[in-house]
Amino acid sequence: MKLRPEQLEDHLRRGPVAPVYLISGDEPLLVAEAADTIRAAARAAGYQERHVLHVEAGFDWGTLHAEGNALSLFASRRILELRLASAKPGETGARALCDYCADPNPDTLLLITAPKLDRQASASRWHKAIDAAGVVIPVWPIAPRELPGWIERRLRSRGLRATPEAVTALAERVEGNLLAAAQEIEKLTILAPEGRVDLDLVLEVVADSARHDIFQLTEALLAGELPRALRILRSLRESGEEPVKIVWLIERELELLARLHALRRHHTPRAQILKALRLWDARLRPLEAALPRLAPRLPRLIAHTARLDRLAKGQEAGNTWDELVQLALEFRPASSRGRHGARHPTHPA
Repeated sequence: MKLRPEQLEDHLRRGPVAPVYLISGDEPLLVAEAADTIRAAARAAGYQERHVLHVEAGFDWGTLHAEGNALSLFASRRILELRLASAKPGETGARALCDYCADPNPDTLLLITAPKLDRQASASRWHKAIDAAGVVIPVWPIAPRELPGWIERRLRSRGLRATPEAVTALAERVEGNLLAAAQEIEKLTILAPEGRVDLDLVLEVVADSARHDIFQLTEALLAGELPRALRILRSLRESGEEPVKIVWLIERELELLARLHALRRHHTPRAQILKALRLWDARLRPLEAALPRLAPRLPRLIAHTARLDRLAKGQEAGNTWDELVQLALEFRPASSRGRHGARHPTHPA
């Protein structure tokens, strides 16, 4: 059975804990909190003893069978945690997991945590065996557009009431760093007078701990999110990111947009587009959403990016970071372009 993290508490409240749980994902805070929720429910159900196995290179998979069927020394039930360093346990590990899930010990709860699983791992025999025997919980990062809602819900769960402006400011200061978001919210539970959080309090006490990468920049550009794109550019510059990498990635996205535009003009079926561009559905969707806005601008964007490439490689004189800002302005929606004019003074310095 597959569950979203937000469904986990209801699942545990409704019935007995499952014999096997798999939590996978690259968001440490959400993975850890899901595991904590399962442990708490298991302890309440009488699973008092806990044993942890770290699966790294050279791990003896026979240990899973031995520990999974071992008698508890201090309690009738026990939690066995299996922490996978890799999303691919190998042939021996896959076989051991399948064998265990075929006949799980009713007095042992097997809790498996793993990094994000790719498509191949999600379709593997061992993953299907866990899905059949217990519960699979894939954990996805909180998307930037979802972060304010996540922050607001977490504030409410801590008894805090925040203004929309405070939530927006907090989201901007912790974007890409969910652990920092959780820590800042805990800080606000102490510092917020009578549980009220306003913009001034956030600006006063919340540190700017946002983490950005070049992939988030292209995501913001495709979505036409100019303020976010400029914040990410500033963050990348301050962190010492190489402009040539940024330019290369933007060039790649524009090339995909141009190819998508050509395929669409020939009325190519979507399945064939995915195959031709070698993309999966979730990767294609933001390109499709951006295409109506950016298609008329593609020749100018591609020419501008070609000049940026020469700047980044030192083949032409100019300030690459300033030109990246000007390029970002060309991605913004038409209504925004009308308000701000042809040029914009904001820069990531």
